[in-house]
Amino acid sequence: MIVVQAMRPIVIGAGRGSRLQHETDDLPKALVSVMGRPMLEWVLDALGAAGFARKDVVFICGYRADVLRGRYPELTYVENRDWEQNNILASLLCAREHLTGGFVSSYADIVYRGSTVKKLIASPHDKVLACDTDWRRRYVDRSLHPETDAEKLRAEGDRVVELSRHIPSERASGEFIGVGKFTADGAREIVAAFDEAKRQHAGRPWRTPGKTFERAYLIELFQDMIERGSAFHRVDTHGGYMEIDTVEDLACAAKWWRESTPE
Repeated sequence: MIVVQAMRPIVIGAGRGSRLQHETDDLPKALVSVMGRPMLEWVLDALGAAGFARKDVVFICGYRADVLRGRYPELTYVENRDWEQNNILASLLCAREHLTGGFVSSYADIVYRGSTVKKLIASPHDKVLACDTDWRRRYVDRSLHPETDAEKLRAEGDRVVELSRHIPSERASGEFIGVGKFTADGAREIVAAFDEAKRQHAGRPWRTPGKTFERAYLIELFQDMIERGSAFHRVDTHGGYMEIDTVEDLACAAKWWRESTPE
């Protein structure tokens, strides 16, 4: 009998989030309070709006994993024990056994709407990224995290043609919000691309001069795949997203969310 695995939600949250300063002295970044609730609650609610139960969520943990496990025992945990030496891409692949049936991946330090996850699930494409088209308004208030740090994407229609921090803001179609959907076929392609890149570049610079493969971001693998002809698509949110990376972001969060457009 062939067992078909269901799509899983994967939340990537192994890092400490040092730019939140004292807020993460005792807490993992995902548990820092935003507008009165831990960020993880916002993420779980967004995933829940698209039909994912909390018991189905895989959380990739690292820093202060004990606190997460204690507060959210219903989640499935995969630990990135090398989180201080690697980055988001390596974190995701720590959960490779949970990717095979397809997955929705999410950064843990973001707030976004469940409507965006619903759009991702409804898309017929194998690899789909959520894009905020109203992204630049948030950077007006950010001095610690400028537009040059944004994970920008450029698209032709709904086809993503470039994904990079180096895209000039005026040429960007929007900002990748850190949430994407990948079918079983898309997941197989991502795992294969990761394994091939690791085989060729482990311990050596890759994509960014002076930065090793182990320190790569998720968008760097996606861009590498795009350059090799792999098809990525997008769905849009129009301001229903924010990243909480610094103490400045925490101070601005309520204003950003209040000014966002309900979808």
